[in-house]
Amino acid sequence: MDQKSLNKLKLILQGLAFRLKDEIEYFKELEGQFKSGTKTFPLAGTLDGSMIKINFEGRTITCSPEELPEILSDFAGKFEKVTLNYKTRGEVLTIEADSKNATMKTKRLEEEKEEIIKGHAESGTILNREYLIKPGRADDLLKVIGIMADNGKIKNDMIRKYNQIDHFVELLEPMLKELSKGRNELKIVDCACGKSYLSFVLNYYLKEVMKINCKFTGIDISEGVVKSSREMAEKLNYRNMEFICGDIRTLLYEDEGRISRPDLVISLHACDVATDYALAYGIRNRSRAIVAVPCCHRELLSQYSYEPFDEIIKHGVFKARLADVLTDGIRCMILEAFGYSVSAVEYVSPLDTPKNLLIRGLMTGDFNKGKYEACRKMAKTLGAELTLLKETVNIHNI
Repeated sequence: MDQKSLNKLKLILQGLAFRLKDEIEYFKELEGQFKSGTKTFPLAGTLDGSMIKINFEGRTITCSPEELPEILSDFAGKFEKVTLNYKTRGEVLTIEADSKNATMKTKRLEEEKEEIIKGHAESGTILNREYLIKPGRADDLLKVIGIMADNGKIKNDMIRKYNQIDHFVELLEPMLKELSKGRNELKIVDCACGKSYLSFVLNYYLKEVMKINCKFTGIDISEGVVKSSREMAEKLNYRNMEFICGDIRTLLYEDEGRISRPDLVISLHACDVATDYALAYGIRNRSRAIVAVPCCHRELLSQYSYEPFDEIIKHGVFKARLADVLTDGIRCMILEAFGYSVSAVEYVSPLDTPKNLLIRGLMTGDFNKGKYEACRKMAKTLGAELTLLKETVNIHNI
């Protein structure tokens, strides 16, 4: 290969190295063919921690992404033609070089996603239900999160939990498809993440089924659950998941620059006002979507009164149930005021858990001051000071 083509090849490889360094968690493999006359010599590159292990001509070389251009161009200098396929999740870059030229072509795998998802959906049922998170394909995940036994069977006492996590993914799938349009990667923040089971399930479905690149950041105040989540991510080789120990009441303000505008903020069974801090984080950072499963509605219950309903809410059980409805109703109103199209659905049977409301918000518009003032008026009517209003009141200098 002549020097001109080699120089151009090296320039292409340098660009590839920068990309590899930034997106190393999505790297799948590098495979190549080096041709000289009628002889062909294969090359294979795999990830080894943060390094690349290259097997070529009977030898193994381990190098950093920055060293890759020099090594590959040195190899290429002895051959007439080189073809390299750099594979990441959802994309293949093909580099070809010979004595005439060096070129790179990109093939996005968008057209394969629907077929992949369709094929995934065609296997496996339990109790006559078609599952998205399927035994036989998601065994590693299901075992790590405790749904599946070592023998490959769903544990009898975990079938209800299995149904819950699978239905959660089913409800979010349309939103995930919408968020992934025209995007190379989705950034997802899990506030008060706990043991992160649903985040691990979402990560699996995005990466392994929908073939969408994603980065998860989980935040929780408990060192124990953060440590547990990190260990599970390591077992599953989910290098794109990060877990931070911190209080979302302060950390999400102090560390704003850590994550640029998220695509999705989730808050699943965060206790009482922790849900409100998570929603405020999503609103303040203009997250493209917000999903919450609220829990433990205590704030409004301890504050509100409403004279026309005095004879009803004198019964504690009725006052508590109405507080739940009012709290989540006002949360939905506030999301709508900040431009989100909102739906609220029961995502599991109330027989499984009374805390079964799923709030979904997809940003479709801009801030509406009139709607926000209606939220404030509602809270004033109830005689309540609500955390989500206090956390959002200065966002648009209201």
